[in-house]
Amino acid sequence: MAYAEINGQRIRYEDSGGDGPPVILGHGFLMDREMFAPQVEALSPEFRVITWDERGFGETEFDGKPFTYWDSAADCLALLDHLGIDRAVVGGMSQGGFLSLRAALTAPERVRALVLIDTQAGVEDPQRLPAYRQMQQTWLQAGPVDELVDAIAALIIGQPELNRVWIEKWRKLSPASMQEPAETLFGRDDITGRLGEIDCPALVIHGTADISIEMPLAEQLCEGLSGCSGVVRIEGGTHASNLTHPAEANAALLGFLRGL
Repeated sequence: MAYAEINGQRIRYEDSGGDGPPVILGHGFLMDREMFAPQVEALSPEFRVITWDERGFGETEFDGKPFTYWDSAADCLALLDHLGIDRAVVGGMSQGGFLSLRAALTAPERVRALVLIDTQAGVEDPQRLPAYRQMQQTWLQAGPVDELVDAIAALIIGQPELNRVWIEKWRKLSPASMQEPAETLFGRDDITGRLGEIDCPALVIHGTADISIEMPLAEQLCEGLSGCSGVVRIEGGTHASNLTHPAEANAALLGFLRGL
């Protein structure tokens, strides 16, 4: 198993290796690097694909301290340093997209292009935040109980078979695991006004059935990025559209990456 000692964390990662152009992918909230298994399989014959577990998730050994997505962006860039990679395509789904945008703002010279899957540049919808806070409190007090994990799976995945796979993972998490990562998610800053600073090519992929981040926010993200030529809509795709509709997502990814 591969780990990197980075910024006080012990980051778990996988590297497909090879001589192809490097692509690093960050997962969404409550997910881990394994959500990109379909992308690793599709891309790795041509590209060097790195997937990793962010703070608070998967097998990364997280120090439990407060952090921001700017810190997560720093983790991503430091992992590239650890692997001897100067420049890469940086991307991710949902919170993986949050940190990818911040990596591009922090070190534009390191980011060859962006891949942004079911994500946005703004903050959490204030009308939904109380319900999300209640989910956090339920997890902290009672742990990943049935009603809670079923609701979360519906928000993120929305496919019964895949729901079961990830719910099984969530049941193994501790009640305390929702504290700092959720605070990071709910308290993130709005970087919409800074999108104009990013001029690298950008692929925005979004599921038409995403109920966590709706399509207008993807369109707003694409409009703010000079390197985005239009949102790739995954028909029927949910919040984790790369996982629920891998063939469609992979086709868009391969077309974009080959065109760089």
